[in-house]
Amino acid sequence: MEFQWYPGHMKKAINTMQADIKLIDVIVELIDARVPFSSKNPDIEKLSPGKSRIIIFNKSDLADEKVSALWKKYYEDKGYYVKELNSKSGKGIKDVLNLINEACSEKLLRNKKRGIKNRPLRALVAGIPNVGKSTFINTLTRTSKAKTGNKPGVTKGKQWISLGKNIELLDTPGVLWPKFEDMEVGKKLAFIGSIKDELFNVYELCVLLVDYLKENYSDVVPEKYGIDESTDSHKIIENFAINRGLKMKGDTPDVDKAAVILVDEFRKGKMGKISLEKPSVE
Repeated sequence: MEFQWYPGHMKKAINTMQADIKLIDVIVELIDARVPFSSKNPDIEKLSPGKSRIIIFNKSDLADEKVSALWKKYYEDKGYYVKELNSKSGKGIKDVLNLINEACSEKLLRNKKRGIKNRPLRALVAGIPNVGKSTFINTLTRTSKAKTGNKPGVTKGKQWISLGKNIELLDTPGVLWPKFEDMEVGKKLAFIGSIKDELFNVYELCVLLVDYLKENYSDVVPEKYGIDESTDSHKIIENFAINRGLKMKGDTPDVDKAAVILVDEFRKGKMGKISLEKPSVE
């Protein structure tokens, strides 16, 4: 299964981000907690040498907690500041401002030694499509009673969001990178909805998802849907269609509609807390 995912506007967004990074002190990158490696954009890493880095494990309520703990240690061992978060509920959102200050502590100390006072820290918020970046910013700004405005002295026409006196955020569009070296990454991003469904066959994707569930979360199919998990994945989707009364003309089970519903239920967490990858042991 192959994926085409890189429209022209994403290249433009990356070029803009490259210029923006020169203006900021810390990068706050949101990733999907279910795929902490596959949803992390390697281009951002290349664009930001020397910058403080924060990784937000968003949608942490949808991920397997034991697996997330392994990923949190994995990134902390690499020098990142890490925060698990559920942007929709707002759980953990108040800690983000403290984390920005912590990540920029050396910068603040240097400013103090140079006699630079009242200069707000500037954070760029990045993330691939559908990791919940807009929800994160909206929840954070409501919590902080933020104000938005142009800062011509910093860069003409850009919208900076002021979080109190000490922190300013700059939002960026959700961008993917031009080429997946590993199609497994593309598959996982399709699972979570970061690649548009119309760019691939959802039924084929659903078969791959059911295969993964059978191997890694074998209780999901029988407990959630009452179907024997040892059944062939195609047959599981067909049985799901029958159980939900999804039919085409002639009473044929509508497996395509069933596939769309199953993938959607995974994305919304209706199957339970599921992670799609574990950190490799180095």
